[in-house]
Amino acid sequence: MISLEERIAEQLPNWRERVNRLRNEFGDFKVCDVTVSQIYGGIRGVQIQVSDISYVDPNEGIRIRGYSIPELLKILPKLPGAEFPLAGGVYYLLLTNELPTFEDAMIVEEEWRKRSLIPTYVYNTIRRMPKETHPMTLFSIGIMALQKESVFAKEYEIGVVKDDHWRYFLQDSLNLTAKLPGLAAFIYNLKYQDGIYLPPKADHDWSANFGVMIDREGDPKYYDLCRLFFFLHCDHEGGNVSAHATHLVSSALSDVYLSCAAGMNGLAGPLHGLANQECLKWLLDVREYFNGIPTQEQLESFLRLSLSEGKIIPGYGHAVLRTTDPRFTAQLEFARSKNLNSDLLQLVEMVFAILPGILMENGKVSNPWPNVDAINGALQYHFGVKEFDFYTVLFGVSRILGLSAHIVWARALLKPIERPKSLTTSMLESMISKK
Repeated sequence: MISLEERIAEQLPNWRERVNRLRNEFGDFKVCDVTVSQIYGGIRGVQIQVSDISYVDPNEGIRIRGYSIPELLKILPKLPGAEFPLAGGVYYLLLTNELPTFEDAMIVEEEWRKRSLIPTYVYNTIRRMPKETHPMTLFSIGIMALQKESVFAKEYEIGVVKDDHWRYFLQDSLNLTAKLPGLAAFIYNLKYQDGIYLPPKADHDWSANFGVMIDREGDPKYYDLCRLFFFLHCDHEGGNVSAHATHLVSSALSDVYLSCAAGMNGLAGPLHGLANQECLKWLLDVREYFNGIPTQEQLESFLRLSLSEGKIIPGYGHAVLRTTDPRFTAQLEFARSKNLNSDLLQLVEMVFAILPGILMENGKVSNPWPNVDAINGALQYHFGVKEFDFYTVLFGVSRILGLSAHIVWARALLKPIERPKSLTTSMLESMISKK
């Protein structure tokens, strides 16, 4: 069987030729102009990166290696009896740009099994932190502690050919991703379940084993939710905070552990990865306000009043999307197909039926549709994972699949250190006055 490393190596000559041609023959071609508002607005929408791994289509949502979410849910390999894809197949696609067979997916799953053991010193490092430490801080610390194991860092000290850096980044990526469910489960159990330890099952896949390790063994519905969740959040092109932070740090040849920890620190921000818990808090507040589930009329009045008071309804709108996020749709269909009867999920459906119409009335909202965060937390809450501050760790477990794939390919394509230029305010004013 051909390994992941061999699959990537087969493709590299063609990819490097394409990139070199663009740089050498069309290096002066202008892709976009940057405005003052974009400079002061967080460089939003400015095209500064190339990512062949994923792309957010405004009208179709995220495309992973060219495939939409609905397409991949149908064609990615699944275990017998499971309804959602193996994470091993997802990672194979991210890394190789090839649709995996079931055997390909299981090769990755087996690699993860062999590499999943977490050193005791990592657990001890996390245990020494104060009890009230945020789970994302513990997650980032755990990843940083694992940096001692970096294959690339050790090989770089010896001296390795630049063309081969990616091979060691690939080994680090496989080693880190293999340990993510166990690391996340350890943090969850330490903070919320009196530090219990539950080992993974050799006959369970990467995603389901997270459920096993947080005491959800024997719950096939939660296993499928894990498979769905980790697939849906695996990547979201290269310009968001966690992806760009990871890319920036890795461009300095910081290894996978250092780079992904940087990405997780960005993901922990309230404007990025914490959105899912904000949505759940809002749903719980609405339920408490009405002392249960409101009627359609009551909810519509409540939403109109909230908007008139300038309040934001979390989980609606997206920086790029102009349609209902297909990741929201996939999770809503999961809830319906599994007959998950809960008042919070009922409330999610009611808001979805009412709010977009209200937002469209004034014509000023570019995207009145729900994004993935509008339902994420409600599903985890339904299965008893009710600790809001842990949700971003789950997000991080999934997102590092994409982040590490981006890192491997950035090194494979010999991308240089990222170093944009900054201006002073006076320089900007002078440029404007001359025009």
